Amino acid sequence: MHDIWNPWHGCTKKSPGCKNCYMYFLDKNRDKNGAVVYKVQNNFDYPLQKDIHGQYKIKSGEQIRVCMTSDFFLPKADQWRNDAWKIIKQRPDVVFFLLTKRPERVMECLPHDWADGWENIFFNVTCENQDMADERLPFLQKLPFKHKGIMVTPFIGEVKIAKYLQSGFIEQVIAGGENYNGSRPLKYEWVKELYDECVAANVKFAFIETGSYFEKDGKIYNIPDKEKQSVMAYKSGLQHLGKNIDFKLNTQQTELFNNQNTWYKPIFKERCQTCGSRLICNGCSNCGKCN
Repeated sequence: MHDIWNPWHGCTKKSPGCKNCYMYFLDKNRDKNGAVVYKVQNNFDYPLQKDIHGQYKIKSGEQIRVCMTSDFFLPKADQWRNDAWKIIKQRPDVVFFLLTKRPERVMECLPHDWADGWENIFFNVTCENQDMADERLPFLQKLPFKHKGIMVTPFIGEVKIAKYLQSGFIEQVIAGGENYNGSRPLKYEWVKELYDECVAANVKFAFIETGSYFEKDGKIYNIPDKEKQSVMAYKSGLQHLGKNIDFKLNTQQTELFNNQNTWYKPIFKERCQTCGSRLICNGCSNCGKCN
């Protein structure tokens, strides 16, 4: 996925997976404090922004990751969330990928017209180890979303979810190691066990990156380069397409799209062919940097 929408920035650490948070690390390198939460003014309405040709920058059919430098259900963001929901509702042609470590807060944060959920929301929870999986997945199962998945990132402990997969509410599992200062090793065996469970349930599984330290057959490999991490994850063979996730997106609002064909056409270049994120990716933005 090449597009990210961060309507607010900054977060409060919540669980073991937050210990070495990449956002805190990157903010510290910029002499900023990752615990300071603020609205990103110039990016808040990004899904509604248009290019010089009057076309939406985010095209119909794209999947957009939301709040990758925060948490959509963070208490400190309560003052902005209703406006964010209004923006999401105006783009029924786009899939919004929501990820949280706070599923216990979600019901009180849904818009008044939510009913049984919106088709363009892909709701995910983080399950970095077994304790967090057992704490958060019961919430995930009960919450009113049409599409649900989990992210086992950073993958810092064995995670077994077969009993949850059997219930059929999980459509996708993403796994990846930890990066930057203090990174904890990811064991190949953990990934393989989780992959096998997803294959047995025919649920999409994407092993996107090894993390900075990857352990296999008793040996720990230091892989600081994130692109190499992604390639090594791809070469592991631990990728499974699974059942199709059918987002019934609405592109019939002619006043919204001016009768123009705005459906997104993904671009996958040579380097994309060995990327661990290929199964879950929009393709690249064709920025030209890899030419």
